[in-house]
Formats: sequence, structure tokens, C-alpha cells
Amino acid sequence: MPGKIVLEEHFALPDTIDDSERYFTPDAWPTMRRRLLDFHEERIRQMDRFGIQLALVSLNAPGVQSVLDARQAIDLSQRANDFLAEQVRKDPARFQGLAALPMQDPDAAAQELTRCVAELGFRGALVSGFSQIGSPDSVAYYDQREYWPFWETVEKLAVPFYLHPRDVLPSQARIYEGHPWLFGAPWSFGVETAGHALRLMGSGLFDAYPKLTIVLGHLGEGLPPAIWRIDHRIAKAPRGIPAKKKLADYLRQNFYVTTSGNFCTGTLQNAIQELGASRIMFSVDYPFEDFGEAAEWFDNLNLSGEERSKIGSGNAEALFKLRTATPALQGAKE
Repeated sequence: MPGKIVLEEHFALPDTIDDSERYFTPDAWPTMRRRLLDFHEERIRQMDRFGIQLALVSLNAPGVQSVLDARQAIDLSQRANDFLAEQVRKDPARFQGLAALPMQDPDAAAQELTRCVAELGFRGALVSGFSQIGSPDSVAYYDQREYWPFWETVEKLAVPFYLHPRDVLPSQARIYEGHPWLFGAPWSFGVETAGHALRLMGSGLFDAYPKLTIVLGHLGEGLPPAIWRIDHRIAKAPRGIPAKKKLADYLRQNFYVTTSGNFCTGTLQNAIQELGASRIMFSVDYPFEDFGEAAEWFDNLNLSGEERSKIGSGNAEALFKLRTATPALQGAKE
């Protein structure tokens, strides 16, 4: 399928490039480093080869979220966003931006998101999980009440918020001791991000701000097949949960999921069954995943024409308001 759109694709600054090295063997790292720092050469060639018209690009993880000093986090987010905006201006038909945000300071995060949307033309934000504030062992999740004014700003701006994974802190990861292969993308990323998403759902956040839209990668971080049992057991022992609806209702009304890094047909079929094809968007997770593997899997799926069009590009165009920003998309789809 030509004209595909991808949403969880990453770049790095010299300040953040070392954050990604830990996930690769020494022989693989030079290639990944080159791809994270590249925008307009190898990345474009790969997109052209596999029928990808547009990439929404964001800073590599954990990026801003692991900066302990709030002022430094603000500075890094602004520099990352200014750099990304410069790259987008060079080729807006191929790239659009998702903002990095200094969630260590909710007011500053709201201001930076507003700047990115109003002045830089970004399509939303991508934040790599919880933030550390002041101490390496600190953890701030965004269901906490101090973040609700930030969410009010997100709702007013009417842009999506992509909740991206990051690893749990070593001090909170005893279950993984002696099992390093469970860290990162194989397991801990998904568990951590799903737990964060459930906190948002259960907190009553979406009752207060019903137009909020959260995006999860990796076909929902395991939540679509698990949500029935979660609701089933909460109903038997609510324990004072603030949410007014079933968590499945929020998952279906306030969340979208992408295929980033999860090119499993059965998992996609389950997500379609639980959420509907209108809530699923194609993505890759480049350069941590390959454009080719993702595109060849998607292009050969047994989907209806309507499902393929929605997941491949249509849902992203509508959610991120891409048609008016990138009229070249029309020609790419014809």
C-alpha cells in the first residue's frame, strides 16, 4: 500500500543519543546510532522503498523524562523541539513533529506543548512514560492531580498525547533481577506503559476531560486482550476507584493504538475485535524496528480495503489533522 503514515519514529540529539545505546549489541550500535541522527538521507530512502509517505517523528526515550532538574528538562525539550521543527520545515510532506515535553514541571509542559502546536505546527506530543524529578529514584505518573491542569491544556489544544514506554527504575525492578532479557522492549516496556495507562483510566481523568486522546504503541501494550478481565475483577472489588465508567469504555473512546514494533497478525486481529479498525494506526518504531519488516507484514495482511486504508493512513490523517498540513499526501494515495 503506498501512502502509509507512521507515528512512532524516533530521532536523537547528541545529548540523548547515549540513552539508546544500552538496547543494542556493540556490533549493531553504530548502525542504529547513524539512523537515529539521520533525517533526510537513509530514512527517506527507506520510506520511499516501502511505501511510507509521512512520518511523525519524536525524540528517543527516555529523553526529557530522565532529566532530574526541571530547568534542564525544559531546556532540553525546547532544543529538541526547535531542532525537530527545523527538520520538518525542510520537508513537511515527509515529516511532521510530536513534541517532547518537560513533564517534571506540569505548567512548563503545558506552555511548551502550546508553543509547539501554535508556533511550530506540531501535531501533538510524545512523552516517554513517567518523569524523574530531583532524585534518581523519583517517579511521577500523570494521573496525579498536579497534572490535571496540563491535561486541560491538552484537551483545549485538541491534539493527541502519545504515551511511549520507558524502563522501570532499577530500584523498582526486583522481579527482573537475574533476568535482563525481560528489560526493555521484550516485556518491561509494555508492562510499565500499560500500568501507567490504567492509572490514567482509573483516576477519573477522562470523566473530567472526556475529549482527551491518548495513543499507545505496540498494539496497545497488552491492554486489548486483558481489559475484559480487568473490568470483571474491578467490578467485584472496586476499592474506591474514581472512574465512573468501565476501563474498557475509556480504552475504546479515549485511546488509539498503533502497530509499532508488534507485527503480529493475531494480536492485530484481537485489537480490531476489541477496539475496531477505526482506532488502530500503522507505525514502525524506526530505527529500533525495520520499515521493511513492518511494511511487508502490513501490505500482505488479509484486511478489507476499508480496514487497510483506515489503519494504513486514514485514521492518522484524521486524528492528527494531517490533510490540511500536508496536501502532498493526496497525490501519494492516488
